[in-house]
Amino acid sequence: MGKLAVAAITSLWVIPMSIIVNHIVPEPYMDEIFHVPQAQQYCNGNFRSWDPMITTPPGLYYLSLVHVANLFPGMLLMKNTTQSFAEACSTSVLRSTNAVFAVLCGFLVFEIIRFFGPNLSDRKATFVAVVMSFYPLHWFFTFLYYTDVASLTAVLAMYLACLKKRYMVSALFGTLAVFIRQTNVVWMLFVACSGVIDFTLDSTRQKEKEKVNQVLHQASDRKGAILRSNLRKRKPDSSSDTSDRFNQVKTVSFAEDTSGLLYDTYAVVSASWNIKWRLLVKFSPFIVVVALFGIFILWNGGIVLGAKEAHVVSLHFAQIMYFSLVSALFTAPLHFSVVQLRNLFQKLHRNWPLSLLLSLVALIAGFASVHFFSLAHPYLLADNRHYPFYLWRKIINFHWSMKYLLVPVYVYSWFSILTLLAKTRRQIWVLVYFLATCAVLAPTPLIEFRYYTIPFYLFMLHSCVRNSGLASWLLIGTIFVSVNVFTMAMFLFRPFKWSHEDGVQRFIW
Repeated sequence: MGKLAVAAITSLWVIPMSIIVNHIVPEPYMDEIFHVPQAQQYCNGNFRSWDPMITTPPGLYYLSLVHVANLFPGMLLMKNTTQSFAEACSTSVLRSTNAVFAVLCGFLVFEIIRFFGPNLSDRKATFVAVVMSFYPLHWFFTFLYYTDVASLTAVLAMYLACLKKRYMVSALFGTLAVFIRQTNVVWMLFVACSGVIDFTLDSTRQKEKEKVNQVLHQASDRKGAILRSNLRKRKPDSSSDTSDRFNQVKTVSFAEDTSGLLYDTYAVVSASWNIKWRLLVKFSPFIVVVALFGIFILWNGGIVLGAKEAHVVSLHFAQIMYFSLVSALFTAPLHFSVVQLRNLFQKLHRNWPLSLLLSLVALIAGFASVHFFSLAHPYLLADNRHYPFYLWRKIINFHWSMKYLLVPVYVYSWFSILTLLAKTRRQIWVLVYFLATCAVLAPTPLIEFRYYTIPFYLFMLHSCVRNSGLASWLLIGTIFVSVNVFTMAMFLFRPFKWSHEDGVQRFIW
């Protein structure tokens, strides 16, 4: 019932907003001027045609072909097209591809929430999934023909299949995700690592439980034998046996409850080595896809398909800092509350020498990132249609000291994100998540908030956010909706013109 409710509620805002956007902005806008004509070439059967300005693979265009093929018979019956499949691939119909993926995405979010919280009620899981569907970067691009919504949907499908240990299906969805956006290969590696962590630790826990059961069973047999022999020998032997049994059980329990990074790493590495052939077989589909992607990079001469001169891989570590603050601001009730401040302080105070060292290292890394690896892409400086243009000019570049003053806020935001994740996931998983996020964001020279969508969703799904109270979720939902109302109103009702270029310009993420 919950899945149907999520799909129905998502459709209630997807359909009317799509109609409004297509009515006011009927022509392709921004990156759509590349994506829409390319998809229309595929609709015409010109699969060898390719626009050299497009940087991503053609996965979205093939998915759109399937979508239009499903709609085409109904369009003929309703006389919305003139017998031509190519003419059916209008801008509005192509945009509706993402509307379908937005509904599927809500369904996947609900399923993942229920997987991690099987005791969670359908009503709360539905509410959380609906609120997450309003995440501004995801919500806004639902109504345009961009790759973001389809990319997120494929990654979530890949992850859900991996959680359910359907590794072949997961790798197939991962292939689709990479075919939509090539940087998703990093998230495929993340999902594979997450699967290995869960698989190996589950195997370790199973062996430990079997060992405990064997110890208890042997102790019970010895106790019975002693009772049958004589009562006088029972007390000392029972005491010794009870002590041994307690120590062994306690050792196993300690091993199972330990969540330190060193222990997790040791447990995963040792268990992986013991079952290396099983792991190789289980995760071979991921290995094949990643290997093929490596061959593609060698053949293509890089990860970017087109417009390579404008998308040169660069070390942009400041991008990692921006992600933490943007994510923290969107979920401010979780990160800037008195409760979270107290939890972070207590966590740091428990082991203050190590915490002080980590804080100093993080601050030094943050200052180094914004000083040596803070890039101002020409598109960022020249294109006033994007919000990062104004954030860069009015905040980050307002004064030479501003980018340094923001570093402690960046570091706090990251500490808060990682602390929330560590409440529900092992520290080695948190480390893999952090490294994957860095691997996706650091090489991108252009500040694009829509690149933050996948790591943001993974954070939301894995942190204790899903166990937060109704008040926190209402506040987060209010932030999302408020931002959406503002950005969509600016996009639709505040157009402007450039003196050096014809056409109407609109504000966009």
